[in-house]
Amino acid sequence: MSQRGHATTKLNSRKFRNCLYAQTHRRVTIAAESLSSFFTRGEPMLRIFKVYYPIRTLVLILGEILIAWSSLLLATILAARDNSYFALNDDFGYHKIITITFLVILLSHWFDFYDSAKFGGHSEFYIRPVMIPGLLAIGVAGLGIVFPHILRNFPFLLGTVLLTLGLVSWRSAYLWIAQQPYLKERVYILGAGDHGRRLVEALRSRIDLGIDVVGWTGELEDQSRQEMASNLMRVAREKKVHRIIVAMQDRRNAMPVEELLELRMEGLVHIEEAASWLEKISGKIDVENLSPSWMIFAEGFRSTCVSRMLRRVLNVVTSLVGLLLSIPLFPFVILAIRLDSPGPVLYRQVRVGRLGRTFLCYKFRTMRADAEADSGPTWAGDNDPRITRVGRLLRTTRLDEIPQLWCVLKGDMALVGPRPERPEFVDWLSQEIPYYGARHMVRPGITGWAQIRYKYGNTFEDALQKLQYDLFYIKNGSLGLDILIIFQTVKTVLFGTGAC
Repeated sequence: MSQRGHATTKLNSRKFRNCLYAQTHRRVTIAAESLSSFFTRGEPMLRIFKVYYPIRTLVLILGEILIAWSSLLLATILAARDNSYFALNDDFGYHKIITITFLVILLSHWFDFYDSAKFGGHSEFYIRPVMIPGLLAIGVAGLGIVFPHILRNFPFLLGTVLLTLGLVSWRSAYLWIAQQPYLKERVYILGAGDHGRRLVEALRSRIDLGIDVVGWTGELEDQSRQEMASNLMRVAREKKVHRIIVAMQDRRNAMPVEELLELRMEGLVHIEEAASWLEKISGKIDVENLSPSWMIFAEGFRSTCVSRMLRRVLNVVTSLVGLLLSIPLFPFVILAIRLDSPGPVLYRQVRVGRLGRTFLCYKFRTMRADAEADSGPTWAGDNDPRITRVGRLLRTTRLDEIPQLWCVLKGDMALVGPRPERPEFVDWLSQEIPYYGARHMVRPGITGWAQIRYKYGNTFEDALQKLQYDLFYIKNGSLGLDILIIFQTVKTVLFGTGAC
């Protein structure tokens, strides 16, 4: 073949490779964009019991359920081999696998292994859950010593090894997948000032949401409406924004309505307001930038007669059972209080309840009898010297709250709701904090959404933060949310976190 023929063949071969590369690259790009669209076109959070949870966290939990089930099932099959059918069916193997799988997820939840804010780094994200198989091994081994027949024909040691390897591998893979840019929703924040800044910081701190803030108005200072609109359209086009969140405090003559309408009509961009998004990701309602119109038109702030009746039945039954179970503790608590300091055993205090009505709230006394003789009504501090030694123990174990179950039976309180406050503080806070009176729309509670989500408060700022959580509860109150809060309260009391 001539040199010219070789050159032609080489040129055709290069063109073919370039064409093949271009087609492959185009197909990969289309597939990546399709996968990105699948994960980013929907909502990044799912509402369960009227509380929003990141879809990615639910995927992580479902993956761990599958890993735990598969690891224990595989261990049983490998150990039993030809007798695997007997080991799984006739020897309650499936029941043991289901029970241990449930315990894995329950312990992971109770130790906050699904809360990304609790982890110091990526390595800690998948190393800490290795504790769960270790705790299970210790617990099951102890149970096996007392009841040897429980572990008969069940290879728990092999299952623990497979479970540990499976959890670490799954978390490593999940962390890598979650960091891929194609699987993140691109968001633009329209609005400057403190309101917009808080939203940007909240979104960027929640890696479990899978959101990438590609820009916000606050990055450009002293811009006109035309400049704001031009920047919005440029970023939306260039970075293919999926969602625009409006965080503008003064929208009159400032918001680029025409540009937002154009993007909305194209059907490719979700447009929402900041108040709803802050509610979703923080579990509270931001009262400092809240307009009365939002309170009027927002979904929620209502309950049906059936829901109120079921919640009241839950309150009565639970409080009655709680009082009956705690009766054996009363002599010891009463004796300890009597021996520790002079004064009455029960502490009665006027609190503000539903619709602003006052009632007597009862607690076991945890402070000196003359605690407010000189200072008057004051909040208790973290290390308040007025608290007695026994009182500190009662507060830590929450045993001082037991007499409030009587208030629940009477109907003055509920198991779940905003904590009842004293009239002196209510008068002051109602003048200083907007919408503070809204917390009296429902019965006050022994525990509440603010108690499991925020620390013990004794300052004006703490009262403001707790009000925002209380408003979220009032807006989204339901029987399911009450049960969730009670479950979280048990976790808080057992592990000493929060401030119920």
